[in-house]
Amino acid sequence: MAEEISSETPQAENYTREILSVVRSGEKITEIRRKLKEYHSKDIAAAFPEMEPEERKRLYRILDEDKLSRIFSYLDQNVSIYLDEMTASKAADILESMDSDDAVDVLEELPDSKSRKLQSLMENDARADIELIQSYDEDQIGSRMTTNFVVICQDLTVKEALHSLVDQAAENDNISTLFVVDPDEHYRGIIALNDLITASERKMDLSELVVTSYPFVYDTQTVPEVIEELKGYSEDTIPVLDSDGKVIGAITAWDVVEAVDEEMGEDYARLGGLTEEEDLNEPLNLSLQKRLPWLVILLFLGLVVSGVSSMFEPMLARLAIVASFQSVILGMAGNAGTQSLGVTIRVLMDDSVTIRQQLGLMWKETRVGLANGILLGALSFAVTGLYVWLGMRYPVHFAFSFSGCIGIALTVSMMISAMMGTLIPIFFKKVGVDPAVASGPLISTVNDLTAVISYYGLAWVLLLNIEHLA
Repeated sequence: MAEEISSETPQAENYTREILSVVRSGEKITEIRRKLKEYHSKDIAAAFPEMEPEERKRLYRILDEDKLSRIFSYLDQNVSIYLDEMTASKAADILESMDSDDAVDVLEELPDSKSRKLQSLMENDARADIELIQSYDEDQIGSRMTTNFVVICQDLTVKEALHSLVDQAAENDNISTLFVVDPDEHYRGIIALNDLITASERKMDLSELVVTSYPFVYDTQTVPEVIEELKGYSEDTIPVLDSDGKVIGAITAWDVVEAVDEEMGEDYARLGGLTEEEDLNEPLNLSLQKRLPWLVILLFLGLVVSGVSSMFEPMLARLAIVASFQSVILGMAGNAGTQSLGVTIRVLMDDSVTIRQQLGLMWKETRVGLANGILLGALSFAVTGLYVWLGMRYPVHFAFSFSGCIGIALTVSMMISAMMGTLIPIFFKKVGVDPAVASGPLISTVNDLTAVISYYGLAWVLLLNIEHLA
């Protein structure tokens, strides 16, 4: 949909109160309609949940279908309830007035029977546009395009093109960029609206206005592919072509922003070991199916970490102070690995990155982890040594031997964690698994194992021989 309604800002809360006051004012219909025109459709949509059903029903009678269609484009919850408050024909008229991609979003929120009934009441053109968008898989850009665009034939004169624009603008208000086609309807480029308007005064030919190098995408391209292609452009509208090179839709700047937001949301969900972003109303069993497999894997990895830790139990029994500082090593190793992971996933989003470049990234991140480890290890050596000596009253030899153990372990674990934070997602990418899956809990558990071995192992080697000094 055009935009999800999230937690309201103070300004939005004020608008909600004002809108409710207007709706409940009891003034004449014409006066209420005039006042509501001053508010953005999103703000009116945000006020819908605060209204009583009878108040919304009155609003459906007051506002025209064009305004209502824009309001419904911003609704992401209780859409079915709101549509049930009006007649089926009224609901179908509102959906017809919406951009086709927004109408599809609304229909997807409805029960199948309700959706089919509303589509059957729509005019053929609107129904065909909706069915076209619904025919694409959700990861294809065709499922996100709109059919709200204007097409100009390249054989027209500037004056004829202006007349054609005016005729089409009655149904399509996305007119800042006009798509140009040849007589066989194949895409040839675009004309900016301001160029077309000024050309009539300068007596230019239409062909002089066409920009042939303008970007375009194909309907079956995946959303990540399109995001990667368009991220360097700042155009408001991009044409979507079919396999024959004909314009069948458009992607707006907002569509791209929305797609990026959803991709980031999915990646964030995968960082937590999930397969996709969860819905607030998702059934319990479906949430369990998504989370449980990863949690089982992480459970066994955690048992491995615990098993390794138990091997050092004799040392910990004699030097309990070692356990007191393990969180420093584990935490810093996890931080270094997570930083490298974030950098690597961002780089791997570009499919043009070569294996050599990926290995170069791993080498760089390993060196960064080593350098950070050396600096932080030296700092922890000095600070921890002084604390254990002066604060905890241990002998100076033991205190700085212990802090040296922490410093070296910190250096080693941060270097290895940075390397693993790069190596694992590269491996997943190579075997055809989304690299975002190889993150979060998985990296943290691997880093814990690395940190435990390096820290406890060094403590065993460096400290047991001088424990009598403590």
